[in-house]
Amino acid sequence: MSNELVINSTQNGSRIALLKNKSLVEFHQEEDSTQFIVGDIYLGTVRKVVQGLNAAFIDIGYEKDAFLHYLDLGPKFSSLQAFTKQALNKKNASSKLDNFNIRPDIDKHGKITDILSRNQQILVQVVKEPISTKGPRLSCELSLAGRYLVLVPFSNTVNVSKKIVSGEERKRLLRLVSSIKPANFGVIIRTVAKGRDVKELDSDLRNLVESWKKGVKKLKIAKPREKVIGEMNKASALLRDVLNESFDNVFIDDKEIFTEVKDYIKTIAPDKEKIVKQFNGKTKIFEHFGIERQIKSAFGQSVSLKGGGYLIVEHTEALHVIDVNSGNKSNREEGQEATALSVNMEAAKEVARQLRLRDMGGIIVVDFIDMKKTENKKLVYNTIKTEMASDRSKFTVLPLSKFGLMQITRQRVRPEMNITTREVCPSCNGSGKISASILVSDQIERTVEYLLSKQNEKNISVVVHPFIYAYFTKGAVSKRLKWYLKHFKWVKLIQDSSIAITEYKFYHKLCEEIDVNIN
Repeated sequence: MSNELVINSTQNGSRIALLKNKSLVEFHQEEDSTQFIVGDIYLGTVRKVVQGLNAAFIDIGYEKDAFLHYLDLGPKFSSLQAFTKQALNKKNASSKLDNFNIRPDIDKHGKITDILSRNQQILVQVVKEPISTKGPRLSCELSLAGRYLVLVPFSNTVNVSKKIVSGEERKRLLRLVSSIKPANFGVIIRTVAKGRDVKELDSDLRNLVESWKKGVKKLKIAKPREKVIGEMNKASALLRDVLNESFDNVFIDDKEIFTEVKDYIKTIAPDKEKIVKQFNGKTKIFEHFGIERQIKSAFGQSVSLKGGGYLIVEHTEALHVIDVNSGNKSNREEGQEATALSVNMEAAKEVARQLRLRDMGGIIVVDFIDMKKTENKKLVYNTIKTEMASDRSKFTVLPLSKFGLMQITRQRVRPEMNITTREVCPSCNGSGKISASILVSDQIERTVEYLLSKQNEKNISVVVHPFIYAYFTKGAVSKRLKWYLKHFKWVKLIQDSSIAITEYKFYHKLCEEIDVNIN
């Protein structure tokens, strides 16, 4: 099984694709202006305390106030608040908590009105990004995630991931981490720490302590709404969470991101540094790995299955609904039950992929094709649980009901990934009438002729649909070669399946788009 990460840098930010056996399983878009992502720590101001909800609304700079429930304050809130006050008042608030006096835990069943008041400044961490009409969700139980460990200030406990089941390994990790952790810092040992030696764990812990130190330094001069500790970019965060022995390659088409990711890998896993490679291919990186085509086919309302069936994916404010259909599947199986089982088994694997790919959270209801046999229902249930085992989000899967419905809940911490797969016609802009598509080649030829002869342009590039690309490059004496023989200037053609067949773009050698309005 191969695992590859492909990173495409665009003008609007980075696009990140995680491939498993060349199949797209995760897709992320990271805008340059991205804020309020999970893990960011802000200095917030209490705007409103609502006794009926036992919660408060906090201003951290988002257009809508963020939500903080009493249970999300955490038992160590008194210690956190005392430390925050010391830092803001320019008192001796050392990042080392050795001499810090840990306060008693707050009452688990208390009221938020006894703890918080209007205009109070508190240190908060984003645990859920803004979704739809809701602002971010916050917590005061601060944590800093590393490769193997998670650092928890104002605590003294050491916990091990439940996924590490070996009693001997759990004891070993507890002993090692307890011996190296600083005073008044708690540590959560992640699953990937299994089998790691004390040197690797200590290095990771030092990096986390250094991040906390920088955050405290920034807190002392911070203003309300200011970010104190920021989560790393999505590419590095994804590598931190998914990098393992089976990871084969990381391909990046941007030199700056390549250097950043390589330096990060060198820090967390020096033996894996060689897997980071800069892509210098002639085609676009997503085009080269077939990702663009997979995005178009996977994010539509209808998702085809290899066996002939298909899924219909619908979204509402309350839940997501996935309908499984047999479609034109040939009935080679013996009977209706066998056909239903075959389609449902394939659909179960695709549903698990779709949940992760689209980052669908909340309640998901899957309407499988009706099956009568209990063992078949159990088989579909076990299949979807197995396929979702590698999902990093928390989830719960219930067995199929007597109506053939499966209920799934999946942790929702960020907005669902939504890619528009239906294209607006570039010629009519949605009016429904376009110029003849057969004429697009003539338009491109006229533009090339104008730019080369009238404008005297050199080293121009044209981005076109693959069908148009094939038309201009086919044959021993292609149209492109004829342009060269006529003008002695080479025109670079770039195929891009993400654009419409009637769409095209011209670029200078400096990658600046040429505005062409030639009739």
